[in-house]
Amino acid sequence: MSSGPKYIRYLLFAAAGVAIFFFISRSAIPIPENISSKLTPYKDHHSNPAGVSAPNDASIKQPYNQTSGSAGAPPAGRVNATFVTLARNSDTWDIAKSIRQVEDRFNRDYHYDWVFLNDKPFDDTFKKVTTALVSGNTFYGVIPTEHWSYPNWIDQNKASEVRKEMGEKRIIYGDSESYRHMCRYESGFFFRHPLMLNYEYYWRVEPSIELYCDIAFDPFRFMKENNKKYSFVISLYEYYDTIPTLWDSVKKFMKNHPEHIAEGNSIDFLSDDGGETYNKCHFWSNFEIGSLEWLRSKEYIDYFESLDRDGGFFYERWGDAPVHSIAAGLMLKKEEIHFFNEIAYYHIPFTHCPTGEQLRLDLKCNCKPEDNFDWKGYSCTSRYFQINNMKKPKGYEDEQS
Repeated sequence: MSSGPKYIRYLLFAAAGVAIFFFISRSAIPIPENISSKLTPYKDHHSNPAGVSAPNDASIKQPYNQTSGSAGAPPAGRVNATFVTLARNSDTWDIAKSIRQVEDRFNRDYHYDWVFLNDKPFDDTFKKVTTALVSGNTFYGVIPTEHWSYPNWIDQNKASEVRKEMGEKRIIYGDSESYRHMCRYESGFFFRHPLMLNYEYYWRVEPSIELYCDIAFDPFRFMKENNKKYSFVISLYEYYDTIPTLWDSVKKFMKNHPEHIAEGNSIDFLSDDGGETYNKCHFWSNFEIGSLEWLRSKEYIDYFESLDRDGGFFYERWGDAPVHSIAAGLMLKKEEIHFFNEIAYYHIPFTHCPTGEQLRLDLKCNCKPEDNFDWKGYSCTSRYFQINNMKKPKGYEDEQS
């Protein structure tokens, strides 16, 4: 019978545990009465063909209709601008990381819209996840087939042979058909999508990027108020094997359309010999903030259509980065292109970490200064500063010593 007292003690401990659990569950952290409304998913976009009105609970956002939603006028103090992402359904969680970076570092204070484009319809998971993360309105668009397919002047057998040859040479994305459609689309069509026609400025965001510093100002407003048409944070040299005849096509365009070439342009960023050859410098377009009105201009459309007719998107592997960069370098004045030192950015494998220790401290940066690509040998940013007669950002000398 010696086990009797021990058994009674076990019962007392168990009873006390149950009482404590009951007390905590009833009184420690009360459950909000409206918790069910916070968990209610948005309605499927097909149920609201005319667009989405504001829900009763402002914390629950609903996506706009995939084809007929419109952005409307921006609130006071905001520029008519949007983030834009070209993505696939399989990119859901990678773009979720990027959105969280953008929202935490900047957009939670501004609530700019976000346009998502895909050559296939977005699935419900993609729309639910991205809509929940974006503080502005979200729009989901399908790319027209004619913008993601071969134009009738392209010899598809020749294009297939080129992909095979480039794949054997291990040229990056050389054997990819979808990559070529993507580059052509980003070069000539994304800004013409119906959902983009509502806006004046865009900020391109890719899956799996990082923003290492707070953004303590509105880049869109800076662009508008200072008459900037194109901006970048990273520049570098392009792989020559992907663009062997691109500059020949550019020179043909310049000859046929001298009226489109701006006075005081940045030709010296692109060429070491006054335009005879291309030095392969370009702005890395996976980050860019720019003017949609410029991209939709006759000058740019004439430029894109001239290049497109030459077939290099498929017969070689022309990227949208050199295509955009060459257009900006030739058709914009120097002062219309801007370098955002303040925006810390990473896209594999390169980092832009702002130059200047005090700036990094002020912006709560978490990037390592030694990872900054700007002043390394394969970067073209020094050339940008040189042709614009600009001094390096404050702190440059200390970080190069």
